[in-house]
Amino acid sequence: MNIHEYQAKQLLERFGAPIAPGIAIDDVAKAEAAAKQLPGPLYVVKSQIHAGGRGKGKFKELGPDSKGGVRLAKSIADVVANAKEMLGNTLVTKQTGEAG
Repeated sequence: MNIHEYQAKQLLERFGAPIAPGIAIDDVAKAEAAAKQLPGPLYVVKSQIHAGGRGKGKFKELGPDSKGGVRLAKSIADVVANAKEMLGNTLVTKQTGEAG
């Protein structure tokens, strides 16, 4: 099965499995509203790609010192900032190869 984490969580929830709350977004403008619906003060912002190693990956467009595709945010403003850096950029991990 080749599904994203957010899709797997939806499937597990339908069958009664306990899952952490989360909201998938595809637009930076939706990040703030989504974060406001979740319990804080700590949020996890994750890229959804079909590859492992997201946390250790790097975004090609942000350079070699960029953060990975799994980030902790301590405020809603941090959620928005992370979403701005992640959305629309190419995440490269050990599993994706240089193409991302």
